[in-house]
Amino acid sequence: MSKTAPKAPTIADVARDAGVSVPTVSRVLTGAANVSDEKKRRVLRAIEYLNYRPSAAARALVVGRPKLIAVVAGNTSQYGYAETIRGVEESARGAGFSVTITVVESADDAAVDRAVELVLAQPIAGIIVLKFDPPGVATLHRLPKDMPAVAISGIREAGVPQAVLNEAAAAKELVEYLLDLGHQTVHHVRVPPSRREDGRTTGWRRALTERGIAAPAIFDASWDPRSGREIGREIALRDDVTAIFCGNDEIAMGVMRGLRDGGRSVPEDVSVVGFDDHPLAAMWSPALTTVKQDFAGLGSRAYAMLSGLFSGDKVRRFSSEMPTLVIRESAAPPARNR
Repeated sequence: MSKTAPKAPTIADVARDAGVSVPTVSRVLTGAANVSDEKKRRVLRAIEYLNYRPSAAARALVVGRPKLIAVVAGNTSQYGYAETIRGVEESARGAGFSVTITVVESADDAAVDRAVELVLAQPIAGIIVLKFDPPGVATLHRLPKDMPAVAISGIREAGVPQAVLNEAAAAKELVEYLLDLGHQTVHHVRVPPSRREDGRTTGWRRALTERGIAAPAIFDASWDPRSGREIGREIALRDDVTAIFCGNDEIAMGVMRGLRDGGRSVPEDVSVVGFDDHPLAAMWSPALTTVKQDFAGLGSRAYAMLSGLFSGDKVRRFSSEMPTLVIRESAAPPARNR
């Protein structure tokens, strides 16, 4: 009969035995914040009793200040996520820090708790949360209040230092560009928002409202460009849509393909614009009008803010930059104006 190997103790087991929280155990292990001597003794006694062996954290106690930055994100494969993480990593590496990446699979309590526990079990100096989606938002609000942390997104978040791109203003400018071409309205294909409404949708709505135009019903896409293609095929059957603002470039490319499937031409029949300036946007046919977002610069700004927090420097609580409108070939005046 085979015997099951005993389960290795976790940081949660240590916290339970010591009568403290998981974040307190993490702080004892990493030295990232002050813990009372009494709690420290309880934690160290529990670690010894349970034979808990967090090797990376133990090494950090010997060398002093942790040299590891944690990045938490709901996705790492999408263009904006990947470029932002690259900006964080390059800046951290230049300062002598390493970066660990933890993906939060969903906004469910269990998934968020697992991710936070995994992050706090490491010898980290601070945390950067990509708050581009619901998992990122949920994770941000589960972090210890005294752990140095910075949020990244397109919408300002109260109570935590944050680096953002002003997506609402950029989306408004892009929609106004389409309206100035002569389109009576602009339809919106939305990517999944982090909350009820993200900055891109807010900017679209604001541009229409300021022109006295009622916002048409939103088309909801997933992150998969194929969902954009299906929406494009649906729109191809309509004759009341002349301009479409898509939540990102990949979805815009899918919409353009779907329109072509339905026998419609871009921009002759329908103008399509995207958001982000994906590397393929300029290569697409027709080349995609979009908004260029400096995601790598966003990550770099977030790291600079975090570095100031754990170094004890005075840190700006909010850093914002305006994306840039990039006019290419996928948008034109409506056919009736040509």
